[in-house]
This record gives sequence, structure tokens and C-alpha cells, in this order.
Amino acid sequence: MNNEQPIIVGLDIGTTKIAVIAGRKNEFGKLEILGFGKSNSNGVKHGQVLNIDETIKAIRNALENCFASNPNLEINEVYVGIAGHHIKSLQTRGDIVRQRTEEEITQREIDQLIDDQYKTYIPAGDQIIDVIPQEFTVDNFQNIPNPIGYGGVKIGANFHIITGDKNAIKNINRSVEKAGLYTKDLVLQPLASSSAVMGQEDLEAGVAIVDIGGGTTDLAVFYEGILKHTAVIPFAGENITNDIKTGLGVLKTQAEQMKVQFGSALANEAKSNAYITIPGLRGMPAKEISVKNLANIIQARMSEIMDFVTYHLKQVGLENRMLNGGIILTGGGSQLRHLIQLTEYVTGLPARIGFPNEHLAAGHIEELAKPTYSTCIGLILKGYDDYEHNRKQFEKEYRKVEVPDGLKKVTEEVPVAVEEEVLTEETVRQRKGLSNFWGKFKDGIIDLFKEEEDKKL
Repeated sequence: MNNEQPIIVGLDIGTTKIAVIAGRKNEFGKLEILGFGKSNSNGVKHGQVLNIDETIKAIRNALENCFASNPNLEINEVYVGIAGHHIKSLQTRGDIVRQRTEEEITQREIDQLIDDQYKTYIPAGDQIIDVIPQEFTVDNFQNIPNPIGYGGVKIGANFHIITGDKNAIKNINRSVEKAGLYTKDLVLQPLASSSAVMGQEDLEAGVAIVDIGGGTTDLAVFYEGILKHTAVIPFAGENITNDIKTGLGVLKTQAEQMKVQFGSALANEAKSNAYITIPGLRGMPAKEISVKNLANIIQARMSEIMDFVTYHLKQVGLENRMLNGGIILTGGGSQLRHLIQLTEYVTGLPARIGFPNEHLAAGHIEELAKPTYSTCIGLILKGYDDYEHNRKQFEKEYRKVEVPDGLKKVTEEVPVAVEEEVLTEETVRQRKGLSNFWGKFKDGIIDLFKEEEDKKL
């Protein structure tokens, strides 16, 4: 265990679950999981905090479970993921004329260039969450990934700016603060997921990360080593569950269970003679549900989500097989049977499942290697990227905290059928060696989220 490193905590406030994971990098650069807790989420709809009290309860519950897994932990600051259909992105261009042209370009000048973008005009009620440089120019030199050390008169860059609704951001901050925590940083969820499941080769080849959660489907598109586009699609796993509930006339809990155990994203792959028996309510007769009908409902909604993905790829001119790395599916919704085949059919691009396990140290519990926790593990990696490049203030004294036995691999754990379906040899073979993609932006992403404190709290 490397006790020189800080413990960084990711908090994923999702529509269906809230997860807290505490991790520290070991001497091999892998994450040792020091604490893990989750709870059901009640106050969040489509990625937005609507009921603050319910969200506070859920965060506290997840925290208590995390402390139960490791009583030696102290958690004060967290990296928080943000999503929701209020998230927008825009492209801007910024330039500065240098004062001391005889000297080399420094980090301070790049920071100034990025800071200037926070003054970009955006609609009233919105707030800039993140400013990400895409490529720099120095005088007549184009497409420079890192201009530090260059000489020149004028330095400029293209930027990807991510904005969100001020009230939605305040609701997240209030919930976190009232749960007794401090938001170290807000990170766009598709960017966090990307860091957990994407490697350097993917970044260069060009990929679309599609994170299918409970309330939103998050999209991040990378091409030629640059973040080209981000989007939050307001349809995901909960919509499928509600469609099943309405279409088949069952309870929501039954719909969710059927989706996970018997669901398929391709109706052609479902057995036409297979049926699920649902017990009747209060003496009513039992109900027979066709597995094929279930698959038809799932396929209709999943096809709609993938149509949105295709639409966003067309917006940035990256459809028609230009993304050699294809599509990486992650998040809880990616575990649906036959989703890879449906994705390839609708988008025309190769697809695979993205797992966050490449960044985890050996011996962790299997549950954390599921796509469900990509965002949370990506938040920890984002925190380490800030720490390694001095973007945030970190305490220099770190207490010794061991990985508890409860967070080490347990052989008794039996995964449910739907997970066995996804974790096939073919999927494992398709996985590529992943490396920390945040390094690609090491000089680009600076202190994010510059919101003034709410004086009323």
C-alpha cells in the first residue's frame, strides 16, 4: 500500500442508485478500493436532483454503508458526477497576444487562456461547468496538443465548453453539503465514465462512449485524441422499465426484475415459445408474459436511444465508420443481453462493453468491475489527475488505511444470469489494454466548476 497518496472519493448520484467509492493508488498506479457503499436513489429523476431531502437521506445511507465496509475511513471531500438533460455543450475559440514574446510559453498563459473562456456568453440561468481545450495554435502552427515550451506572439485554442442549469447544480451542491460533505469538483458523468473504460489506443482510434444509466444515457465522442462532443440523452434504463410496466400491465418491481433476468435487446433472439409467470395481485389469477413481447418493448426503446446516439454523431460529422474504435457501452444498462448486436445494427459501428476493472488493483470484489460503477471509479481517476497535476489543493499528510477483508474478492459471490450473459469470452477478448486517458488532457483541464458559494446555506 502506498501511503504517500491521498484517498480520493467518488460520489455517483444516479437515478436508480447512489454509490460512494473511496480509493487510493498503489505503487503500480492501480486503484486499491478502501471503502464502498451504495443505496437506492429516490430523489433523482433523469439525472437531476428534484427532492433534496430524499437525496440527502440516500447519500447518507450510501456513506454509512461505505463506513461499515471500512470504519477507519475519514470522508470529507468528494468528486461528484453531474448529468441531466439540462447539460449542453458548445464550441468556442480563444486567442491571446503574448506580452513577453522572447520567452517560452508557460502554464500560466494557458491557464489565462482557459480562464478567459469562463467569460463566454451563455444563456441566463445556465452556468459553465467545464472548459476543455481541444487543440492549440501558436502563430501559424496548428493542432498543437501542448504548447508549453513553444515560442511565439499569439497563442490560441479551440474549446469544448460544458454548461448546466444553475438551479440543478445548486441542488446537487446542497444535497452533498447537507449530507456532511464538501464537493471537491463537479465532473460531467460521460467524461468520468470515459476515463474508467477508455485506453490510449481508443482515444487515438476515435470512440463514442455510451453510458446507459438509470435516468440518462451519457455520450462522449473522441476523435484524433480530442474530445469532440458530449451529450446527455434523457432516456435510459428507467424508461425501459416503465415501458415494460405499462405495456405488460405489471408492477414496476416486476418489470425491473423481468428486464434484468429475461430481457433482450433483440426480439429476434428471444424464444417465441417461452413465457414468464407473474403471480396475481390479491387473489387475481397469475399472468403469463411472452418473452418475445418483453424483448419487443426493450428493443423499441433501446433502438430509440441508439438513434439519438447516431443523431449526435452526425451532428459532429463522425458517422459512416469514421470512429475506428467504434462504440464502448458502459453503465448498468449496458448489461442487457444482445445490446452489442443491436448497437452495431442501428449505428453501423463496432461495439463492445467497457469495464472499469483495468484500473483496479488485484483482489477487489467482483461487483466493482461491473460497468455499473464506471462513473464512480472514473470520478476517483479524475481526482487523481487533479492531484498529479496540482490542480486542486490536497492535504500532504495521509493516514495509513488498509483495504478491509470485506472489500477483497469473495469466492461465494454468484453473479445473476444477465451478468453471465454479458461476460462472455468474446467480450473479454475484445477488451483492450486501458491506460489513464486523463493524462492526454494533463495541461488542459484546470480547476472546473467556478460557482459562487450559496450565502443562504
